[in-house]
Amino acid sequence: HGRATLRRGHMWLFITTKEKFHGFVDSEWQGSKGEKARDNGTAEEAKATCVEEPEVKKFKPDTEEGNKAGKPDSKRLRGQNKSRPHKKPTTYDEKRLCLSVIQENRECPFGDKCYFYHDIAEYMASKPADIGESCYLYDTFGKCPFGLCCRFAKAHTTPDFKTMENTDLVKAREGKIPVKNSLSKDLQYRLRKHSVAFEKSAEYLKTLSNNRDKKEQQGNGKSEARAAQVSAGPTGGSNKQPPVKTVGPLTDADVIKLRPCEKKQVDFRDKLYLAPLTTCGNLPFRRVCKRLGVDITCGEMAMCTNLLQGQQSEWALLKRHESEDLFGVQVEGCFPDTMTRCAELINNNTEVDFVDINSGCPIDLVYKKGGGCGLMTRTRKFEQIIKGMDYVLDVPLTVKIRTGVQEKSNMAHKLIPEMKNWGVSMITLHGRSREQRYTKLADWDYITTCSKLAGPIPLFGNGDILSYEDAMKAKETGVAGIMIARGALIKPWIFTEIKESRHWDISSGERLDILRDFSNFGLEHWGSDTRGVEKTRTFMLEWLSFMCRYIPVGLLERVPQKINERPPYYMGRNYLESLMASQNVGDWVRISEMLLGPVPKNFNFLPKHKANSYK
Repeated sequence: HGRATLRRGHMWLFITTKEKFHGFVDSEWQGSKGEKARDNGTAEEAKATCVEEPEVKKFKPDTEEGNKAGKPDSKRLRGQNKSRPHKKPTTYDEKRLCLSVIQENRECPFGDKCYFYHDIAEYMASKPADIGESCYLYDTFGKCPFGLCCRFAKAHTTPDFKTMENTDLVKAREGKIPVKNSLSKDLQYRLRKHSVAFEKSAEYLKTLSNNRDKKEQQGNGKSEARAAQVSAGPTGGSNKQPPVKTVGPLTDADVIKLRPCEKKQVDFRDKLYLAPLTTCGNLPFRRVCKRLGVDITCGEMAMCTNLLQGQQSEWALLKRHESEDLFGVQVEGCFPDTMTRCAELINNNTEVDFVDINSGCPIDLVYKKGGGCGLMTRTRKFEQIIKGMDYVLDVPLTVKIRTGVQEKSNMAHKLIPEMKNWGVSMITLHGRSREQRYTKLADWDYITTCSKLAGPIPLFGNGDILSYEDAMKAKETGVAGIMIARGALIKPWIFTEIKESRHWDISSGERLDILRDFSNFGLEHWGSDTRGVEKTRTFMLEWLSFMCRYIPVGLLERVPQKINERPPYYMGRNYLESLMASQNVGDWVRISEMLLGPVPKNFNFLPKHKANSYK
């Protein structure tokens, strides 16, 4: 990878070494924030509580693929910290307030044996100190649903421990549902008892089994006719009819009947699309991107089998905020029956504008079961999945694919003409293969070729877009629109830059304000109690593991920054800009402490992605 070229002549900036950089960041933190941090015992804990990264994994040969290619020594580096520790959110709450106290006028069913606090004064004395003076939930909605458990409780608690309400705000928000697509208890119960009816799915799956039977009958009929000819001899039996009548060629009308109602139409063209991002593409992050100009948002990848089982954690990935005006969900699966039923379930129980099939996921867990990228090599199953989902959906069906599985064996150009006939409304192409991952640049020449094959169906291009110049070059290839993934994690204001056709030399203060918005949205989504605060912090740290790669425009000798460029260690124009440039986990924790208060004593964090392609 190249190295970013930084200016050397500025009096406020100089390229430095790793040791000097971290020495400066540590000394400044101790000087400006250290007094307060020492009092709380967090200045050193911020680094001490972060889990040390495990040793860099050795190159592991992928035996299956290596043997297939005839190269047993071929090696591949895996890019995730798979053995990282997983903390349950409950571990951060040593002892909580009993639910019977929170829900007033209710007797605790456990009596004296109850483990939780019943004395409010005792609980308030043992509770961690409040993070701030004002509660975002109380200021926005007029009341805080977390009451005394809120980490900003002083803002809405009376001296006698009663929770206050702002009646004007409560009335103004009455009847509004800011987040949709939640899983109801009734639906969850019916899914677990297998009592949900999938009528349209049953119709489609019946046609599949009928077609399979017809083919078997045709095969049996032909073999019986050949046997009769052999037994009758060269002249005998020439006037006899075959025992089974032929049924003719299989047409689309046999498989899928025309729908009585017309599908909802969505205009995807010339829009900016935020990619569905596992872990980081959560609802609070999507809200941040909506504020900064993105047009299309999509939920994180959800496993169809988990949705059909009514798993609460999987259904949380389908949630939609009221600000997301063009929103879709992405599902992953490898069989026509489960994917078709899942599509019908989503169609009948959620509000979405489109449903996307993930056939580009490269991870082993998904691929080896035949899902994700594996669907591209199982074209018959892929066709049945697309046709089945299209049959049961009232909204457009889209597909996200890669160039192929092997690095030098592209296959998207063969699939795209077929998918047009299967019922797809839009295709997104990531310009890399599964084998390639992120080790090389995306192939935009190949995306150009595929966009011509896709017409009239819109094809979105995806890969390596980090500036408005990259976006302009991508649009010149003839794609209908562009999808942005890592670029949005590194600099979510990229959507503003593209729409305004400019480079935004955003200040460190403005970047901190974006993080503050995320923390507020996170507290609204995950909760303002200790569990919610720490969950918000964890997702913020995951995001900061990407955001730290951004190099301020004002420090670059050559604009724009490229996504595969690694900067040398450098000092920013102020302390906060230098802190945000650090790739040390402990420094990310310090940034989170500015917004979410000190970390708990037992807190630890290791980022999900090692980002080997960047190092």
